[in-house]
Amino acid sequence: MNSHMRPSRFVGRNNRSIRTSFEFFPPNTEEMDKILWESIERLAPLAPNFVSVTYGAGGSTRERTHATVKRMLTETALVPAAHLTCVSATRENVDAIVRTYHDAGVRHIVALRGDPPAGAGARYAPHPGGYANAAELAAGIKRVAPDIEVSVSAYPEKHPDSPTVEADIDMLKAKVDAGATRAITQFFFENDLYFRYRDRVHARGIDIPIVPGILPVQNFKATMGFAARCGASVPAWLADRFHGLDHDGATRKLIAAAVAAEQVLDLVDRGITDFHFYTMNRADLVYAICHLLGLRPAMQEVV
Repeated sequence: MNSHMRPSRFVGRNNRSIRTSFEFFPPNTEEMDKILWESIERLAPLAPNFVSVTYGAGGSTRERTHATVKRMLTETALVPAAHLTCVSATRENVDAIVRTYHDAGVRHIVALRGDPPAGAGARYAPHPGGYANAAELAAGIKRVAPDIEVSVSAYPEKHPDSPTVEADIDMLKAKVDAGATRAITQFFFENDLYFRYRDRVHARGIDIPIVPGILPVQNFKATMGFAARCGASVPAWLADRFHGLDHDGATRKLIAAAVAAEQVLDLVDRGITDFHFYTMNRADLVYAICHLLGLRPAMQEVV
């Protein structure tokens, strides 16, 4: 029996020691909108700590992000965290967005530098009148709305644009000094990468929560593309798990659930209690993993 699949000492019915957050992206078609809201309705009863809504490259989904966040505020009991980037926008534009979110009731923003308009891999250049990076953006958010909580990104294998891991951690420290109180990691598949990174972060005197970002592999080829763009490694053992399943969706889904379950249960056994799930707007795998973590819908919480 795989040691990672032994029942975790933390996992049990209605486990309240585990906290989750779910990340969605704004839809760009009617069909994708339907899938998104079906996923939200499926996951909402698990009472996540918050849910976040992303921006596209270069802020390309800005208006759809705003619309999705506002709908969450008006139609659900979820606590939405809006992603905000400083790409292709002046400080005045960004500050106005922060005020709009605040007026709508948003009290949590995920502050990110963002990818350049040409997409990940292109050379980044700050807007001449904008915030230069996520640290400046975090400081700007706290200046405009001091009561907004700011989360930021963290990179166990360093951001592709950072020259070294130490430079990357220096940037994280700058974001914390600017007011960030939580860091959410880029996805990773080897848990030792996360723990080594967390140790280095703590050694720099950074004591905010470093929440692991978990990506259930909905589509292995797409995951390879994501990983290449963000500098995340894909271990050979993971590629081997999905080898030969290009045309076998049912088996791919079973393998994906097993892989993600192994990862999160190992993290729990090693003391992790907060998880951020990159849902890709699909609820099934995330819901199954949360069930394994001992999370249950409120209506099932009977003695």
